[in-house]
Formats: sequence, structure tokens, C-alpha cells
Amino acid sequence: MLKHRDNKAFGYLYDNYSGALYSIIVQILNDVELANDVLQEVFINIWRKIDSYDQTKGRLFTWMLNIARNASIDTLRSKTYQNDRKNQPMPGSVDENISGQSAQLNVDNIGFRKVLGQLKEDQRVLIDLAYFKGYTHEEIAALQNIPLGTVKTRIRNALIQLRGYLK
Repeated sequence: MLKHRDNKAFGYLYDNYSGALYSIIVQILNDVELANDVLQEVFINIWRKIDSYDQTKGRLFTWMLNIARNASIDTLRSKTYQNDRKNQPMPGSVDENISGQSAQLNVDNIGFRKVLGQLKEDQRVLIDLAYFKGYTHEEIAALQNIPLGTVKTRIRNALIQLRGYLK
């Protein structure tokens, strides 16, 4: 029904998956307002690219999650975002949130952190860097001071284990 551009199906998709996608986006961007904008872009991209989804290659949620993750990382790497980050207020300034509480959501809300806890520490660190902080494999290799091939192998093995845990 989605591939036929059915508005009801798309509404169902948004109602049932926007929360989980939003949690991932906020985790990567660490900015609630920007995450709302990126979520909107993600669903526009899903609407536009739904014809490219191939159910033989994976689940719809995984496909949407990759779109959300990529959009978040693209936002982090954009020049506009980098320039905006340079103009952030100093901690303790007048316009800081008075209550001191953050409106940021946590991935724990969808239970994914618990599943990540089942991985070995070295795999968990690499998954966190790659999927939640947006580092490339090359950047992770340099950061962790391990060979690129090792990074790729550990991430691949971790993803296989996660897939097994989530089934």
C-alpha cells in the first residue's frame, strides 16, 4: 500500500515509527529542535523513496532507520550545522534552561540500549561510535587505534549478533 502512495498507510507508518526514529535522531544530534526538523525530512525522504525499498533485503523499519541515521549524520557534517554550533550560548548564561532538565529522549526508551548491553564491550563501543555518534569506520579506526579491517569485522559481527537478539 505504501508503494501506491496511500496516505492512510503513510499515516500509520508515521504514527507507529516516528517515536523510535525520533529517539535515534535525537541521540545522534543531541538537539531536540533540530531533531524535529530532521524527522520531518526523514519522512519526506521515505515518502519519495518508498519505491526503492526492497523487502527481500531487510525489514521496512531497518530501511527507515538507515534513512534517519544517514540524514542525522549528514546534518552533523553540514557546514550550516557546524557554523550554528560555533554560535552556541556559554554554559551558565541567562538563556540557559532554568530547570536544568534536558528534554532529550534516550534510546533506552525503545529498549535498544538493553540489547546493546549483551554485546562485548569492544563491539558495543564501536556500534556506539558508528551508529549513535556518526563516525565513519576510518575515523573509528584512528580514534580507537585499531586497524580498519578489525573495525569493520567487529561492527559486522556485532550487527549479526544484534540481529539475532532482536529476532
